[in-house]
Amino acid sequence: MNLHTHVNQQVKEMLGADYRDEPSRLNDLLRLLGKWRSVLIQNTLLQHNGTVVMEGPLHGMDYLAQSSEGCHIAKLLGCYEQPLHPFIEEAFQTPYQKIINIGCAEGYYAVGFALKMPDIRVMAFDVDEGAREKCKALAAKNGVIDRIEVGGLFRQEDFKDYINRKVLILCDIEGGERDLLDPAGSPALKGMDIILESHECLIPGITMEMIRRFKDSHRIVLVQDNGQRQLGHAPDWFNNLAHLDQLLATWEWRSGPTPWLVMKALEKS
Repeated sequence: MNLHTHVNQQVKEMLGADYRDEPSRLNDLLRLLGKWRSVLIQNTLLQHNGTVVMEGPLHGMDYLAQSSEGCHIAKLLGCYEQPLHPFIEEAFQTPYQKIINIGCAEGYYAVGFALKMPDIRVMAFDVDEGAREKCKALAAKNGVIDRIEVGGLFRQEDFKDYINRKVLILCDIEGGERDLLDPAGSPALKGMDIILESHECLIPGITMEMIRRFKDSHRIVLVQDNGQRQLGHAPDWFNNLAHLDQLLATWEWRSGPTPWLVMKALEKS
């Protein structure tokens, strides 16, 4: 079944489904069709520019033709999670010994950090087997497979394995941060730098809960995202798109707020 047939079938199912109100139905239809259009623009980008990330901190990484989940074209354009870019660039200049990427998906950050920091090892974890295989494939494609270890479930007790090292944790686990990132249960976290995507849209109040947990051990910056993106070097074909298509190309498919917490340890573990 091709993309258009699949989406057309989903639209028919939504139109025939019972909804509590019509605005909810229209909202779901709008999101579905927005994603469909985003994928079409993604295919155009692949035809014109291939899979190399075009700008941003991970500029030059040879990426995959499809993400394991979520949006893809924003990663290729290089504007993905743009509010984080200054902090990613700062991390590249920090002498970390290990990068621990929990919820690595297909390896956008895991492989990106390995490329930009040739002297470190990256530990990449994801519970999805398909995502892990894609992460390995991306690492091999970019020649860093020897510096990336890919694993499955990362448990709270695993943090102690990295104590007494300068570590950066990148964490994006769809709300699982509430159970995993707790310095009361894993004191090693008090000495580790952390960049956390806080899934406020899934667990209201989780951002402030995380701030309370780490406020005594870390210097914390709350990074909000208003959804706006800027491209410094957009290709000509992109600039000729309708404005709505340009917006959809940089849309990251988020259903609600997912602010980031950039937390720098006051003392090394």
